[in-house]
Amino acid sequence: MDVISLDATSRDVGTKAARAVRRNGNVPCVLYGHGVESVAFQVSELSLNPLIYSSDLRQVEVQIDGQSWSCVPKTIEFHPVSDRPIHVDFQVLRKGEKMTMTVPFRFVGTPIGKREGGVVKSVIHEVAVAVLPKNIVSHLEVDIENLDIGDSIQIADLDFPTLEFLSPKDQTIVTVTLPRVEVEIEEEEELEELESEEEETEE
Repeated sequence: MDVISLDATSRDVGTKAARAVRRNGNVPCVLYGHGVESVAFQVSELSLNPLIYSSDLRQVEVQIDGQSWSCVPKTIEFHPVSDRPIHVDFQVLRKGEKMTMTVPFRFVGTPIGKREGGVVKSVIHEVAVAVLPKNIVSHLEVDIENLDIGDSIQIADLDFPTLEFLSPKDQTIVTVTLPRVEVEIEEEEELEELESEEEETEE
């Protein structure tokens, strides 16, 4: 996993202080964790780009006044109009202590079913897991090469022994289906057959 280094400076807390931070082109942040006293700090908005413009989970080394914390971003708040980051929470990693986080999927390969005209549908794009810091991954690579039309992959099919999945095992991740036009044709044919059977029964 890539580790991003953030050079930060401490900041005052409060709404007015946060507004002043943003006016200077910075983003107010907080880091916290089990057994760790929360720390309010600020970083330049540009330095957050590697976290914002990536679907992968990133580990962050936050450096403030000579101290350093290994963290992962937990929540990033965006302005409702400008879509610029306005606040970020970071959770501190503690050796030997599992933490809960959301990890994105990355699907690899072109399914057999797609080559035959099927449509790949991603049901969920990420999943919540419990994991030790040493086993944190930026994404989960899932091979979908062998999926035919009608096939799917569920949480239970994944093989990542260092991760504890927090979603139901029968949760579908990705599936390959018939194109919508073919589905509609099949539905019309089934309806016609049903109507024909009903007419024969009435006779």
